Amino acid sequence: MNDFIPPAKPLIGDEERAAVDRVLRSGMLAQGPEVAAFEEEFSAHFGLQRPCVAVNSGTSGLHLGLLAAGIGPGDEVIVPSFTFAATANSVALTGATPVFADIDPASFCLEPAAVQACVTERTRAIMPVHLYGHPADMPALQRIADAHGLMIFEDAAQAHGASLHGTPVGAFGTFGMFSLYPTKNMTSGEGGMVSCGTDEIRTRVRLYRNQGMEQQYHNEVVGLNNRMTDVHAAIGREQLKKVDGWTRRRQENADYLSANLAGVTPPPLADGAVHVYHQYTIRVAEDRDGLAKALREEYQVGSGMFYPVPNHRLKTFQVDKDLPNTERAARECLSLPVHPSLTQGDLERIVTAVNALAKAGA
Repeated sequence: MNDFIPPAKPLIGDEERAAVDRVLRSGMLAQGPEVAAFEEEFSAHFGLQRPCVAVNSGTSGLHLGLLAAGIGPGDEVIVPSFTFAATANSVALTGATPVFADIDPASFCLEPAAVQACVTERTRAIMPVHLYGHPADMPALQRIADAHGLMIFEDAAQAHGASLHGTPVGAFGTFGMFSLYPTKNMTSGEGGMVSCGTDEIRTRVRLYRNQGMEQQYHNEVVGLNNRMTDVHAAIGREQLKKVDGWTRRRQENADYLSANLAGVTPPPLADGAVHVYHQYTIRVAEDRDGLAKALREEYQVGSGMFYPVPNHRLKTFQVDKDLPNTERAARECLSLPVHPSLTQGDLERIVTAVNALAKAGA
C-alpha cells in the first residue's frame, strides 16, 4: 500500500524549534524584538522596499489594512468572488460592501474588464487576489484605479515571492497582505504580514493591531488586539531562510507536472509573471469531484478544491450576480500536490494517477 500523498504539508525543522525555545527562555513572549526583526527581514527578503507590520493572521492583516486606508460604511471595494471568504469578510467587517467581479479564466485572478464594469460613485478601492501564487494583472487594474481615483489593496495571502514584470506582489498597492498560516509557502505557525505603501498606513496598522496605542495607555484610535507574538515571529524568521529553496522546488514540481499530465488543463502562466505555486490548480472539464475521489481512494493522492462555493453564493452574502468564469472555475478547479516535500516517486504517481483516471473518464 502506498503512503498517502497529502495536498499540503507544513515544513518545521530543528531551526524553528530552537528559535521558539530561544524566545521561551527569554521570557519575552508577546510582541517584541523578534516581531520587529521579522518585519524588517520580511520586507528586505522579498524586495518590497516598504515597511511591513506583523499581525496575528492574514485576515487581520486585510481588516487592519482596510481600516488604515479609511474604508468604512458606505464604501464599496471590488473583490473577486473566486477566493477564500476572508477577502470579502474583511471588507464587510469594516462596514463597507464587497462588490464581486468576475475572474480572468487565463489567470484565476480579477478580470480588468469585469472590474471596470463594477465601478460606481461609491467605489473606493479594488482588491485583487494573487490566487494560487499567480500575480493578478496589476498594470491593467492600476489604469482603472488611476482613471477613477481608486486605491488598490493586494491580497497576496498565497503569493510570497511572486512577481510581475520584476515587481514583487505586495509592492503595488496602498497595502498588501501575506498570510503566514501553516499551509502557506512559508509560515510563522499562524500570522500575517502587511506591506504598507506609506508611513501613514504603517502607523495606522500598528495602532489598530495594538488596542489603538503606540504609547501604553495613550489610545489614539479604537483598536484591536491583533498582535503577533515573538514566538510566531521567531518561527517566521527561520522560515525566511528556507522559503526561496522551497519556492524553487515548487516551481520544479509544477514544471514536471505540466510537462507530463494529459487530459486536464494545467495552470496558466502570464507573460512576465513569476508563479510561486501555492497551489498547482488544474481544470477538469468533466466530473472534477469524481476524479478527486478516485485519486484519493485508488492512488492515495490527496487534492483540494479551492473554491467550490464562490463568495457571492455564500449565505453570508447571497448576491444574485452573473459571474460565468467564476462559476466555471468553481466547478472545474482541482489542486494537486506541489509542495516541496514531494519525492520524484510521488510526482510520478500523481502523473500516473491523473493520466489514467482522465483517460478512463474517472
